[in-house]
Amino acid sequence: MGVDLTEWLNLAIRWLHITAGIAWIGSSFYFVWLDNHLKKPREGDASGELWSVHGGGFYHNQKYQVAPAKMPDDLHWFKWEAYFTWISGFSLLVLVYYVGADSFLLDPAKADLGAGWGIAVGLGSLALGWLIYDGLCRSPVGRSNIALGIFWFAILLYAAMLLDSLLSARAAYMHIGAIVGTAMVANVFFIIIPNQRKVVADLIAGRTPDPSLGAAAKQRSLHNNYMTLPVLFIMISPHYPMTYGADRPWLVLALLGLTGVAVRHVFNLRGRGKSWGATALLAIALMLATVTYVTLEKRGNAAPASAEGLTYASVQPIIATHCASCHNINPPPKGVALSSYEQVKAAAPQIKAVSVDTQVMPMGNPTRMTPEERQRLGAWIAAGAPQ
Repeated sequence: MGVDLTEWLNLAIRWLHITAGIAWIGSSFYFVWLDNHLKKPREGDASGELWSVHGGGFYHNQKYQVAPAKMPDDLHWFKWEAYFTWISGFSLLVLVYYVGADSFLLDPAKADLGAGWGIAVGLGSLALGWLIYDGLCRSPVGRSNIALGIFWFAILLYAAMLLDSLLSARAAYMHIGAIVGTAMVANVFFIIIPNQRKVVADLIAGRTPDPSLGAAAKQRSLHNNYMTLPVLFIMISPHYPMTYGADRPWLVLALLGLTGVAVRHVFNLRGRGKSWGATALLAIALMLATVTYVTLEKRGNAAPASAEGLTYASVQPIIATHCASCHNINPPPKGVALSSYEQVKAAAPQIKAVSVDTQVMPMGNPTRMTPEERQRLGAWIAAGAPQ
């Protein structure tokens, strides 16, 4: 029996990506929570302190706005969690979307790019995204986190629309996530860690550290905190084709991305003891707007084809042409075999979801499944999948 090395490699890298991501996001969320709960110390030269209890022990955290007067002997750096998250995520991007460009990256119905140009578009978007974001941070716009956030959101929205016109919708989603993830880890690699190293070097040399170094690192860390939940949504979006399978997937991405930002802001406001009800209502409204849009779009695209006279024999050629090449192998993808009427009927709800409602299957549509075929298949399923 052969070993599917690609699938095992995919599993190993994905597991690493999730593990590293949990470590990175967990530490990021914890330190933001910690900052929001610091109290003015009763004594000493720290700028804030917090007592907490966990796992049966008591912890005393102290923060120095610039740096302590004397450098401690042991200092932990939070960086490898971010680096391994990006390395594993980029490896998955290469393995799934670049090695499998014909299946997952390209959509010939949108643009006849070919694998080489498709990969170039993907890689170029990551590099250009970081350069634009970093330029915004260093520009006068970067003096206001709100203004920078608006500009950055507008740029990402335009990028999503552009990528969706060139690549498959699923690949466009993944590359927006990769653009944001690259900006986040580049913040750590190029700004946060180097600035912290300069502060440490100044302390060791007896110099007074530049407060602007810590301020810049803090700003980039805050940006990372707000970008986290949108990236997490994109990570799980391949499992929910009603999002990237919409007629305007970039609009769904924008609404759910803003939902994630609003939810993160709720937590930050709560941590600072400020009113958060209005922001929570905004997050709920954004989510409801997303669901409403996708639902109305789905109804508008409902198949008008008549089910009169449709039998399994009348749709079996459609399934054989567009589905059998993948789903009649052993083992079939997702365990869904489509070689008999019984198997097709059992899988009818799934077929309707991915081939009729969201139209994301067949992946990349290499067999050129037509709208008429999708409507006919949907009408047969809606009629109860008669034999």
